[in-house]
Amino acid sequence: MTAHVVKAITDPAFLIALLVGIAVFATFFTIMPSLSGNTLKTRMKSVALERDELRARQRARLAVEADRRRKGLREEQSLGMRAIVDRLDLRRALADDKTLAKLKVAGFRGQNPLTRFLFFRLVLPFVFFAVALVYLFMLGGLPEQPPFIRFFVSVVCAYAGFYAPVLYVNNRATKRKQSIQMAWPDALDLMLICVESGMSVEAAIKKVADEICGQSVALAEEFILTNAELSYLPERKQAYENLSNRTGLDSVKSVSQALVQAERYGTPVAHALRVLASESRDMRMTAAEKKAAALPPKLTVPMILFFLPVLFAIILGPAGIQLSQRGGFFGDGPQSTQE
Repeated sequence: MTAHVVKAITDPAFLIALLVGIAVFATFFTIMPSLSGNTLKTRMKSVALERDELRARQRARLAVEADRRRKGLREEQSLGMRAIVDRLDLRRALADDKTLAKLKVAGFRGQNPLTRFLFFRLVLPFVFFAVALVYLFMLGGLPEQPPFIRFFVSVVCAYAGFYAPVLYVNNRATKRKQSIQMAWPDALDLMLICVESGMSVEAAIKKVADEICGQSVALAEEFILTNAELSYLPERKQAYENLSNRTGLDSVKSVSQALVQAERYGTPVAHALRVLASESRDMRMTAAEKKAAALPPKLTVPMILFFLPVLFAIILGPAGIQLSQRGGFFGDGPQSTQE
């Protein structure tokens, strides 16, 4: 059996047929890429189709959001908020550019949040003042104080009600900025990977928004809005500037300026993103080290109030028990008392 196999393999006709088959396969493999057409045109066409589809989805989302805002505006008009704000001209009296910027940083966009903000700044002082009067004069709050002091406390409560919306917006803006700041270095790393892999800035921003939403919803929302603005704004520079203005962070402003320069002068985006991502990580590590360095002074007061008394009780407790059993420092103990 083995002799027949060796004879068949060493047969010249079999060897010639094998060589011819290998030559035909090599020729077909060499000619195949030229028969497949221009792959660059196919890829560019797919990218263009994906871009058009992305713009269509963003425009549809913006249309739905605008419709929802118009409905919310009608509901607020039925409640009378907008009518009261417009009649008293509260926008000129209580709102300025800083107020609008603070509302944007806190995540409130459009005219509806501004209307609610001004309405509550008008109403809450009267509400706080009325609640304070009821508590102090009808329910007997602060009975040992004279009426003048209680009325002064009511006025202070009204003053606090006037600034309560401002404090709420500032707190909301601070928390939102912290959320964005913590997730920003990771978002830059993801954007760098996407850009270096050949994706456009719009596609990279969309991909990062999908991936970073689990870590920071606020940052994902800002990226989605920036991607939509890149699709319909006449200047891409305005979209990047709006991103930095809405977040209010210096690190985001640096990245926006780098993207604007890359669009204007044609500089590589990947290099700038790599440098800025490294700086953002260093800033986050510096902030963590700063908090760790500030921890010992903050623990001083709790240690004095809670830890040291317990430590003294544990150390001096047995000695105090022995002294009480002996009757003091100069006592002879229970036996001398019985004698």
